[in-house]
Amino acid sequence: MTMTELFLAELEREAPLTRRTLERVPDGHYHFTPTEKSMPFGYLAELVARLPSWIAMTINQDSLDLNPAGGRPKHPELRTSQALVQTLDESVAAGRAALKGTNDAHLMTHWKLMAGGHVVSDQPRHQVLRDGVMNHLAHHRGQLTVYLRLLGATVPSIYGPSADERTF
Repeated sequence: MTMTELFLAELEREAPLTRRTLERVPDGHYHFTPTEKSMPFGYLAELVARLPSWIAMTINQDSLDLNPAGGRPKHPELRTSQALVQTLDESVAAGRAALKGTNDAHLMTHWKLMAGGHVVSDQPRHQVLRDGVMNHLAHHRGQLTVYLRLLGATVPSIYGPSADERTF
């Protein structure tokens, strides 16, 4: 099995779990934060919805500058679970297409994360996909489930049952 096939299979496993989580996001809590150090609920949910598109970015671009000259592009706020799920579906489709259009040799080439023109990280693309996309997605989706609990929304089972769902 190739790396691209492994990543594609993982994306296909993770997408429905992420979708179920985003479907639970209640409207009207975009700016909620459990602590002053926490990111806002709406931003976190948007990040989770858009993370699968980072697969395409990692494959199709050679770098990302977090603080480019002229500032980062603004995305429209996703204020409903429906908008979050639609964005997730688009992100997964972009990630899937990128994986199907690349090969393991390309995943061995390096990709750079930059900040203000300075290299922060320079790693093989397959490592960026593992750590910067797939593990990052699981991490932030887990954070999102904590916010769901704090807001009284039901938490889906993901890798095992939740207090709200005892079965898969």
